[in-house]
Amino acid sequence: MRVHFTVNGRPQQADDVWEGESLLYVLRERMGLPGSKNACEQGECGSCTVRLDGVPVCACLVAAGQAEGREVTTVEGLADYARHRADAHPGSGCAARGCGTGLDEARAWQAAPGPDGPPLSPVQQAFIDAGAVQCGFCTPGLLVAADELLEQRPSPSDQDIREALSGNLCRCTGYEKILDAVRLAAARTKAAVRP
Repeated sequence: MRVHFTVNGRPQQADDVWEGESLLYVLRERMGLPGSKNACEQGECGSCTVRLDGVPVCACLVAAGQAEGREVTTVEGLADYARHRADAHPGSGCAARGCGTGLDEARAWQAAPGPDGPPLSPVQQAFIDAGAVQCGFCTPGLLVAADELLEQRPSPSDQDIREALSGNLCRCTGYEKILDAVRLAAARTKAAVRP
């Protein structure tokens, strides 16, 4: 079957998708977007978290056919998504199809902070600044989940953060730095909004 969907703001299609193929497989293997990690394949670890119509989901548990006509945001498109949300849709998510990250651009994306690197989303920069990126395997899923949390709750409590990230496992056991990063992203976003 052919699946038409929007990935990181741009219309895409995947051909010859078989019935049981996961969205994670299509994103990683067919579209060349390896940011969503393939770890447990049981929806337990959250390493493959993407946003499907704005809602964080484990891409390993979503059949690719279920993405037909829907919006998918991966970690590769997170910076553009956050920037577009702040510029064009302040205070809400972006569902526009005419903007976003092209597939080639997304495939080439590398986190390289500093003046020569691509711009990062507030939550990506906060993870780096707070030292929350450890082995990095869980980081893409945590970033996507944290970004959605901050979109819904710009000033989350610690309980909100813990609940929002409860589906994402960090095997490096460094949750405190992750919590610090989300708090930092929330504080910076709040400060940027103030006149």
